[in-house]
Amino acid sequence: MIEGRVQRVGFRASCNRRALDLGISGWVRNLSDGRVEVQAEGPPLALSELRAWCEVGPPGARVVRVTPSQLPITGDDWFEVRY
Repeated sequence: MIEGRVQRVGFRASCNRRALDLGISGWVRNLSDGRVEVQAEGPPLALSELRAWCEVGPPGARVVRVTPSQLPITGDDWFEVRY
């Protein structure tokens, strides 16, 4: 979960591009409470790089907190923006 000023700043689209560049699969979506949720799978180094990116976000974002969680692996081979 990503908290702060993370909606209406292009966070999902930017996260999608970054994840694809890193070869990560999963998804990103806005939540109704103003947070952004990301589920990502991939090599540990790529996941660390995506997390570091999420801690800053795109220009205009003001990330306050990134809270990771461990989820079951799905084996998907794409990354998408969910609505």
